[in-house]
Amino acid sequence: MGSRASSLLREEDIEEIKKETGFSHSQITRLYSRFHSLDKGENGALSREDFQRIPELAINPLGDRIINAFFPEGEDQVNFRGFMRTLAHFRPVEDNEKNKDPTAEPLNSRNNKLLFAFRLYDLDRDDKISRDELLQVLEKVDVEQKMSIRFLH
Repeated sequence: MGSRASSLLREEDIEEIKKETGFSHSQITRLYSRFHSLDKGENGALSREDFQRIPELAINPLGDRIINAFFPEGEDQVNFRGFMRTLAHFRPVEDNEKNKDPTAEPLNSRNNKLLFAFRLYDLDRDDKISRDELLQVLEKVDVEQKMSIRFLH
C-alpha cells in the first residue's frame, strides 16, 4: 500500500509540498499513504466523515473543531495539499531553522500557530471569540473530564 501511494505522488509535487510545509520527503510520502488510507471514497479528497473515522479525533472533545480546520469555508472536501497545509501548523517551531525560507512565514511559525488556534475557537469567523464560543469549548472539555473521572471510578 505504501509503495502504491508514494508512486501516485509526483516528485515535483513532493518538492513543492516540502517548500510550503517544511515536511521531509519521507514524512510527505508517509502522510500521503495515510491520506490515501483515509480516503474511503477513493476520489483523492477527504470528507468530514473520513476524518470522523479517526479514533483520536472521535474521542477528542474538540475533534469537530479540529476537523473543521481542515476545510476552507464552504468546502466539504480537502485534497492532499490542503491536508498537508493544515498538518504543517502542528510541526514544532524549532523545525523552521532547518527550512528557512526568507520569502514566506512558515505555516508552523508562532504567529500562524496562534492564528490557527484562534480559528478553532472563532466558530462564526467574525475575528472575535465571543463569550458563548469560549463557553462552548469549556463545556466540552468539562464534560470530557467528567466522563474520564467516571470511567476511572
